[in-house]
Amino acid sequence: MRNERMKEKPAFKEEHLELAAYAKALSHPARIYIMERLIQENRCDGVGCCTSGEMITEVPIARSTLSQHLKELKAAGLIQGEIELPTIRYCVDTKNWNKAKKLFENFLKPTTCKK
Repeated sequence: MRNERMKEKPAFKEEHLELAAYAKALSHPARIYIMERLIQENRCDGVGCCTSGEMITEVPIARSTLSQHLKELKAAGLIQGEIELPTIRYCVDTKNWNKAKKLFENFLKPTTCKK
């Protein structure tokens, strides 16, 4: 009888899961800085990446910490790394960045009060 009274909860929508992953990836000031830096470098011709070595002089964290933040952003799909030995050049993944922007815009749209 108890099972009959319990309603099954709805699952989260895919867009909720994606938005949460992007928000988590951007939940540290260093990661926001990294994204801003890479967006400034981004050009329409696909060039405009930078290495962690180019970023480390501008952000007040250790190189290993920067690497961890880059790893988090890459895991979320916001950036991509291109291996050019002996370095990795990081660029904005424009497809996923635009998707994240759209999800945030929909989530943060103006609200109205219910009467």
